[in-house]
Amino acid sequence: MKTHTDYLIFNTKQRQQIIDITDKVEQCRASADIDDGMVLVSAMHISASVFVNDHEPNLWQDILQWLENDIAPWDPPRYRHNSGTGEDNAAAHLRALTIGHEVIVPVTKARLDLGPWQRIFYGEWDGQRPKRVVLKAMGM
Repeated sequence: MKTHTDYLIFNTKQRQQIIDITDKVEQCRASADIDDGMVLVSAMHISASVFVNDHEPNLWQDILQWLENDIAPWDPPRYRHNSGTGEDNAAAHLRALTIGHEVIVPVTKARLDLGPWQRIFYGEWDGQRPKRVVLKAMGM
């Protein structure tokens, strides 16, 4: 079995941001030179996510609005985590828990085996500081 590991580092200008990382995941697959297998894509921070969805900026705005209005509003006094730690990012932790922190992308015939509109995204929910994502390609 062949393997290859890459790390992506993000330091977003905005506290919350969605970034298409599909091309970086494909570069990792190509570096591993695998034709059949998978690539694990995992955020290494508890206030960030990795997910697969449509590459459509209006959808990104819908996701951000959904997280803010329905899942975890950015309201620091609302959360016990913030009073116990002195931080203000409890909402980011809840958003990451909701979206998830990793995906496994299949590789078939030397290509990421995604649907026609699927792309891989990094979701930053508490940015403006360096954070990492690990890419681990495995296969034959």
